[in-house]
Amino acid sequence: MLLDLTYLEFELLAHLTEHPHRVHTRDQLVHTVWGYGHVGDGRTVDVHVARLRRKLGAAYRDTIVTVRRVGYKYAPVA
Repeated sequence: MLLDLTYLEFELLAHLTEHPHRVHTRDQLVHTVWGYGHVGDGRTVDVHVARLRRKLGAAYRDTIVTVRRVGYKYAPVA
């Protein structure tokens, strides 16, 4: 499956898939993916995750799991 991802979408997906089942806070993702100098908040992560899920489609969108009040994790399809 080919995906047309932006650089940041790719980096976010790559980071999540490199650490399956590990919960990442929004702040951790901002610092890791966007960099320490980025001025933004967790809402930036939410928007990018929503775009990623849309691009992944019905078969894979649920692999990025929201952990309420914490952040996100990647759960591979079994």
